[in-house]
Amino acid sequence: MASGREILHKMKEKVQEKVGLGSTAESGKGKSTASKNIKHGYHLVEGKSLHPMEDYVVAEFKHVGDSELGLFAIFDGHLSQVIPDYLKSHLFYNILNEPDFWIEPENAIRKGYRITDQDILEKAVDLGQGGSTAVTAILINGQKLVIANVGDSRAVICKNGEAKQLSVDHEPTTEKESIENRGGFVSNFPGDVARVDGQLAVARAFGDKSLKEHLSSEPDVTVEIIDDDTEILILASDGLWKVMTNQEAVDAIRNVKDAWSAAKRLTDEAVKRNSTDDISCIVVTF
Repeated sequence: MASGREILHKMKEKVQEKVGLGSTAESGKGKSTASKNIKHGYHLVEGKSLHPMEDYVVAEFKHVGDSELGLFAIFDGHLSQVIPDYLKSHLFYNILNEPDFWIEPENAIRKGYRITDQDILEKAVDLGQGGSTAVTAILINGQKLVIANVGDSRAVICKNGEAKQLSVDHEPTTEKESIENRGGFVSNFPGDVARVDGQLAVARAFGDKSLKEHLSSEPDVTVEIIDDDTEILILASDGLWKVMTNQEAVDAIRNVKDAWSAAKRLTDEAVKRNSTDDISCIVVTF
């Protein structure tokens, strides 16, 4: 039987094959078959830090029975490629496996997040001690959009030209009280960014076993109805949001018809504004 170390090594090799560590960008596009107007595109750019790319993306339309689901997610790993890759393979599976998904998708998403985090913590010997933020979007039959997130990757929708944030940035300063109630602390030392126990710059995340008793993996969940005023949905990691406001991001791509071109324009603009982090972006056009 393979040891935990050997399994981890094999998983790391698999991750490196998937990411393509020699490359600096990954792209893709797709469209709904249920609604000819709904299309998606995504683009990722590796940051200028010393570690390999730690952002992972899901972007696909999936038929389940008579329904169509748009499944979109960005997983931004920290100290790990393995955990965001695990989320890419397992999170939506666990959510859709919940028996009440079609009746109460918000509850199914919360349960799916909880189960997935428990699995990651139980597999920490193999998956490692790092973690990942997540922002997920499930578009049900092109009409109902359910957003969930932990961490600081963000979902923004544009209706009639107005940007509206659908996710919540889980920052240590805003959740200081709950972190302290769990026995942790928030410190700006070392550096100038508030961190949980002086280590992690987000208050909620998957994994991070060594910090877990002071962290939450409970997502914020928002439901948005798609109507005639809906133009664009943007999901992006904090590599974009550190250098652009929600409205700036919307304004930059409102007149770009192609979803992939819009996603690439946003990543290009973030690089131009000197973002040094990994940048991943999904754009869904309606």
